[in-house]
Amino acid sequence: MLKIKRVPTILSNYQKDEVEESGNNGCGRNCMRECCLPGSKLPLYAFQRFKNIESGDKKEPPFAFLDSLLLGEWEDRVERGLFRYDVTACETKVIPGDYGFVAQLNEGRHLKKRPTEFRVDKVLQPFDGSKFNFTKVGQEEILFQFESSDDGEVKFYPSAPIDAKRSPSVVAINVSPIEYGHVLLIPRILECLPQRIDNESFLLALYMAAEAGNPYFRLGYNSLGAFATINHLHFQAYYLAVPFPIEKAPTRKITDFNGGVVISEIRNYPVRGLVFEGGYSLEDLSNAVSDSCMCLQDNNIPYNVLISDSGRRVFLLPQCYAEKQALGEVSAELLDTQVNPAVWEISGHMVLKRKEDFDGATEANAWRLLAEVSLSEERFQEVTAIIFEAISCVVIETTSLPDEDEQDDVEDVDALNNGSHQAAIVAGKQECLVQH
Repeated sequence: MLKIKRVPTILSNYQKDEVEESGNNGCGRNCMRECCLPGSKLPLYAFQRFKNIESGDKKEPPFAFLDSLLLGEWEDRVERGLFRYDVTACETKVIPGDYGFVAQLNEGRHLKKRPTEFRVDKVLQPFDGSKFNFTKVGQEEILFQFESSDDGEVKFYPSAPIDAKRSPSVVAINVSPIEYGHVLLIPRILECLPQRIDNESFLLALYMAAEAGNPYFRLGYNSLGAFATINHLHFQAYYLAVPFPIEKAPTRKITDFNGGVVISEIRNYPVRGLVFEGGYSLEDLSNAVSDSCMCLQDNNIPYNVLISDSGRRVFLLPQCYAEKQALGEVSAELLDTQVNPAVWEISGHMVLKRKEDFDGATEANAWRLLAEVSLSEERFQEVTAIIFEAISCVVIETTSLPDEDEQDDVEDVDALNNGSHQAAIVAGKQECLVQH
């Protein structure tokens, strides 16, 4: 069993050390459990399940989802003093260099917490209700419910009952924010799902990115073994008005996949990974990514995901830093920085906890840290082959026929693939370098 010691990130004001949580027979704190749910109400944003971000069937919301609702509610919680520190007061700078890594000095994120042991060699772990989970947060930390509309119309209800039988998905604040508007998307919160991606939850995350409609508002996911802190299914998201270095990295197209999804490989970047984009529908893109994530989970491979460009591009990043750390293969110099390279750091937003690291931040230092996160070229190709084999089988079983006006495009792709999904992985390879 491989374990590492790290200071856990506090995501909620109700997050306690496990010894304090045990034996808690009641709360009286307006939480999301049976003791407090009866009669409870929260705002509800009902989004439209549209087919494609670019299509004309996507209707305009009654108000700006990101600016008016999400960020407006987030700022309300700032005024109510629910955050552990003022993230807007944290020093931030763009590190000189070709990629423009972003460095932030965030000394308040790990203070007053003792290191805790985390198991890092098991990506899939059962949910443990005795440990902290998001049903234990106070309802004041939840901004709104986020659900698909029943009638295809975008609607907002300032006060809607919490339907425990439907287990609503909710958006809550992260009380230890990395950036402005830092929130958590918690799918089907009352089902107490462990930290593992499924098709439905990932599609929900893509809808949230699309609903925000701003390329500077991104969602991220960390698996267990890749620096997820809480084993209760959640995505993170925040607003930062600069391009992430990983978004600017060139890519090389590998294949045109079923449903119009294009899969590429990240090039000239310290962390190896795959990029998924396109798709005849948002669901096509979502299924390609989530099936790949489930493959990694089933094969016990830790990974991170970045949802970029309002849900149009998704970066899938298998990693091995925690494993190296547990095996004693990470240098003391890197460990002393206390940087846990999760999705935001891998994407190029370096959250630093010591002023000396912030003052001395260089592109070379960022590159050296992230290079330790990445799989080797040989291992990355092995993992890519595992993913492609898995999703080709899934697509054969689940792909539905496209609309008539899309049939010509599909026939062209099928002709290239000779009717075989596995052939698409091999024969579809192209040495096409795309610079963003």
